[in-house]
Amino acid sequence: MSKRLDPRNWASWRPFGLGLRKPNNYLELWKAFKAVKGERRFAWRILNQGTCDGCALGTQGMRDWTMDEIHLCNIRLRLLPLNTMPALDHRLLGEVSALAGKKSAELRELGRLPYPMLRRKGEAGFTRIGWDQALRLAAEAMRAAGGSRFGAYLTSRGMPNENYFAAQKAVRAMGTNSIDNAARICHSPSTVALKQTIGAAATTCSYTDWIGSDVIVFIGSNPSNNQPVAMKYLYHAKKAGTRIVMVNSYREPGMEKYWVPSNAESALFGTKITDEFFGVNVGGDLGFLNGVLKHLIENDWLDQAFLDARTSGFEEVRRSVEAMEWAELEALSGSTREQMYRLAKLLGEARTGVLVWSMGITQHTFGEDNVRAIVNLAMARGFVGRDRCGLMPIRGHSGVQGGAEMGAYATGLPGGLPITPENAARFSELWGFEVPDEPGRTATEMIDAAHAGELDVLISSGGNFLEVLPDPAYCREALSRLKLRVHIDIVLSSQMLVPADGDVLLLPAQTRYEMAGGVTETSTERRIIFSPEVQGRRIGEAWPEWKIFGELAALVNPAADVRYTGTPAIRSDIEKAVPFYAGIAGLARFGDNVQYGGRHLFADGRFQTPDGLARLSPVRLPRLERPDGGFAVATRRGKQFNSMVHERRDGFNGATREAVLISAHDADRLGLPDGAPVELTSPSGVFAGKVLRAPIMPGNLQVHWPEGNVLLDEARRSPDAKIPDYNAVVTLRRLP
Repeated sequence: MSKRLDPRNWASWRPFGLGLRKPNNYLELWKAFKAVKGERRFAWRILNQGTCDGCALGTQGMRDWTMDEIHLCNIRLRLLPLNTMPALDHRLLGEVSALAGKKSAELRELGRLPYPMLRRKGEAGFTRIGWDQALRLAAEAMRAAGGSRFGAYLTSRGMPNENYFAAQKAVRAMGTNSIDNAARICHSPSTVALKQTIGAAATTCSYTDWIGSDVIVFIGSNPSNNQPVAMKYLYHAKKAGTRIVMVNSYREPGMEKYWVPSNAESALFGTKITDEFFGVNVGGDLGFLNGVLKHLIENDWLDQAFLDARTSGFEEVRRSVEAMEWAELEALSGSTREQMYRLAKLLGEARTGVLVWSMGITQHTFGEDNVRAIVNLAMARGFVGRDRCGLMPIRGHSGVQGGAEMGAYATGLPGGLPITPENAARFSELWGFEVPDEPGRTATEMIDAAHAGELDVLISSGGNFLEVLPDPAYCREALSRLKLRVHIDIVLSSQMLVPADGDVLLLPAQTRYEMAGGVTETSTERRIIFSPEVQGRRIGEAWPEWKIFGELAALVNPAADVRYTGTPAIRSDIEKAVPFYAGIAGLARFGDNVQYGGRHLFADGRFQTPDGLARLSPVRLPRLERPDGGFAVATRRGKQFNSMVHERRDGFNGATREAVLISAHDADRLGLPDGAPVELTSPSGVFAGKVLRAPIMPGNLQVHWPEGNVLLDEARRSPDAKIPDYNAVVTLRRLP
């Protein structure tokens, strides 16, 4: 990595970008310092000794394995208060009407959940109870419900592998595969499509492959907001000559220019990040990606030797793409034939390249096809299995990658194995109890079942369906119809306060830093990282989630051996159940890690398919229709971690939570100045907001998630992964 100054990449000659709109990273440090008053030593130990519970880049303290520089981001700083705050006064829950109108951020600020709490049907609030009573009550309800009327959901909120593994084993001992996690609503289409094409649902490369690659293409991904430390990698990539490309409906300002606070050159002068921007319609990625592939084929910019030796099905892909009309590709994508050629030429002349994508690609009814199209593009150029090349479904949260790999998935067993009679029998023999052999309900299907009166008990470990899923009113009604809801969490959330036809239990959980024996997380680059217990404040009677699920299962099915003596025992069990996690049982000290698959998956020339070949397939163009004058609206994130909103205003673009991002072209056409009140209407709901002009494709809008979820149709999901569609077609009118 070059340490020489390079003014060609500087974003501004103004020192520290003074006067420019951008996040103030040093102010974030000061805010974090103030927020952990009284527990600053504990916070410092968390930063220096723990593995980050923020995004999935992965750390050892404030260092990582990509470069010898400080690794610290705003997300991690904002999470510090959750990890160090005192307990809330549990008497506040005795009458919840006073809390019902509070936003989730206000509920979090009340403090950590210290004790098990119970709210009986019809009662005004919660009463403190003991763990024995709480577990007996939950076990009785689950026994009465049976496996077919019970489900469990785990968020990615700092969730370590040990919790995922113990929970899924316990739920299966209780007679169901209906356990799901937050990956269902972010990268489940990536899981499905990558399994089908290359046989492994993980990134094929490492972060080091960004630095010095000829080109990195970000498709529907914005690491400046969601994985801020990644911007340091991009700073070094730019200095190494890498060209950075963005394909998106919105020209994200944080991907245009970024000031890396821990690097002197970038902190002072900023860094120009994106070299090429290609605008596409919301949902138009397939038109654009197929157009780029069509140009690669027409200009013979293919790695034919790679395609012949390592893939099958490309001739069918070729015929499908050649038959597509340019006019159709342009209409769908919102781009032009010339723009598609520009990217094709850039890829065609590149010797190495990394393709990175996130929820702008996956959260559609055709999310799986979007990922298949990216795979087709990468395979056409042979960008897999070697240095500075790869496919990267970048993860937004530290607990996501391990969730499905640990088996906390309604459609998969540990190791990502599909749920079949043969695989269920294998785990039945390994664990000594009968594992159900049919897939369970996914997260969205659990809500559907609750709404239809077909689910009696739901355990939600973290998460907040009211803010995560489309159509909050539908979710609220579903939650209210359950006979028992069990919420396991570290803080209050709005879904806990929804009145129910039955009882509601609150069970206090520990953070990853509080768990005796330490825990592990799996990063986006497949690195399994040990995070030790950190000395500091402990909250009331909080338990680790692995223990809660184990004790519940022991009461529901006493014949099953599902209890653990601690996290080292869980890691030993993981190694037996998931062969490619070999080495996890030996992780015991700060900095211990193992990267399964090594720096590159498939470096040996074979994919994880029966014949060792990547299975490529044509992807059809979706039919996207919107009425005259209608807009395609996408939901975006800003100043938040998952649904956990930290501030009202986004430092990158100045957008408040009610902002409706619209192109200057559309705003001028409709006579809408910045700040004009408008109303968006979809078949599902209405959203009132204020206009904010932004560099977004004409005919497209963006609003914040979860505020914009009222516009989304809860029934629109992808066919295989069943991910909700987080986009809608709306009409816009100006309010008086």
